[in-house]
Amino acid sequence: MRDSGVISGVSVAHDRASVREIEAASSDDVRTVVERLLACDGVSEAFSLQTCNRAEAYVVTDDAADGRRALDDFAPDVRDGSVRYMDHEETLRHLMRVASGLESLVLGEDQILGQVKAGIEAARERDAIGPMLEDALMKAVHVGERARDETAINEGAVSLGSAAVRLARAELDAPVGEVDALVVGAGEMGTLATKALASVDVGDLVVANRTVANARHLTREVPGVSEAAGLGDLRGRLRDADLVITATSSPDYVVTPDQLDDAGETMLIDIAQPRDVDPAAADIDGVRVRDIDDLETVTDRTAERREEAAREVEAMIDEEFDRLLAAYKRKRADEAISSMYEAAEHVKRREVSTALSKLEAQGDLTDEQRETVESLADALVGQILAAPTKSLRDAAGDDDWTTIQTAMRLFDPGFDDLGGSDSAGPSEPSGPSIEFSGEPPEDLDREALEGEVPRRVLEQLSDD
Repeated sequence: MRDSGVISGVSVAHDRASVREIEAASSDDVRTVVERLLACDGVSEAFSLQTCNRAEAYVVTDDAADGRRALDDFAPDVRDGSVRYMDHEETLRHLMRVASGLESLVLGEDQILGQVKAGIEAARERDAIGPMLEDALMKAVHVGERARDETAINEGAVSLGSAAVRLARAELDAPVGEVDALVVGAGEMGTLATKALASVDVGDLVVANRTVANARHLTREVPGVSEAAGLGDLRGRLRDADLVITATSSPDYVVTPDQLDDAGETMLIDIAQPRDVDPAAADIDGVRVRDIDDLETVTDRTAERREEAAREVEAMIDEEFDRLLAAYKRKRADEAISSMYEAAEHVKRREVSTALSKLEAQGDLTDEQRETVESLADALVGQILAAPTKSLRDAAGDDDWTTIQTAMRLFDPGFDDLGGSDSAGPSEPSGPSIEFSGEPPEDLDREALEGEVPRRVLEQLSDD
């Protein structure tokens, strides 16, 4: 795969789309999405990411228009306002924001970084990751890890769901691993509460919801959920649970005192607004009821800390974004520079061979004399190409791709005599004859030239 191209991206995420729209965009698994994108005209690399809060895809093409066409059918059943298309630079920055948790429903959450890594491995299994996406994705992972290592972006509890779990861990008498939990409600807050409970490895974890299908969705999306249930046997579910978090959107009480009269020792944390739990339930022996007021201090303190950390992460992304762009530019320049040196090296070898043959005809040459001729040729190539090398690097830094492409055309070696040239006499070795102008032949095998550029030239490129 080539070291050049542009990345295009598309995203259907919680900030613009509903859960149903995200599900529609995730109808195929990431491997299927990647395979379909690779089959599109002009696509050389592809990557896809799917979580309960986002469905995204990325492609590498030579032309940005080809990338947009390949992504146009990514989410055909989702309204246009919910689909975000991103150009090359938007994509690079967005990937870093996603991996660092800045785009997550819960600011700074850790799960997304593992999901990005899983998506990378899935794409690699299909040989869909090449030089462009490799650099972009590895940079995103690096930023995600830096954000969590160097800032407080993932510390503490910031959502009501995670704050509820933190409060429960502090007040429950039993270790959290021995606690059976029930989440009532499978909407946004119920999802967050379920994820928070799953992250601390509670015992049995049941999700109950008026629409059972929505509860079943969480059993698929959140590892650790034991069962999905309706609200028809809520009394029995309450009796079996040690910890209950309620998060429905019901205008009426969902949990009433008569449902709890045989519940025994139970802690209920009501994060719904309006309330799900009748306050009178707190009068039942063994039943403890907590609500949003009990969580505000924990949540506000943590949210403030994470917002401050988010500003640090934004600055980190700006820094890493500039580094990534510079690396891409250097690669584009080095591709042209390598072609230039490659062509010059072939010409140099041919002419040195000719010169040595003529000198041999005039008398035997010593090894030192041969080395002197070869060193002279190397020095001439290096000095002649030093200025063009600097100009190409400067052109890349200035985004002057016209100069880069012109250099690629001028110095891309052409093979006009694969059998060797007769002009140098019978002692000249067979090999390619180099032309520095005109279009390169369509059947040019660039892979055959790998390894032909001398180590000293590659070292010079690296040192420059």
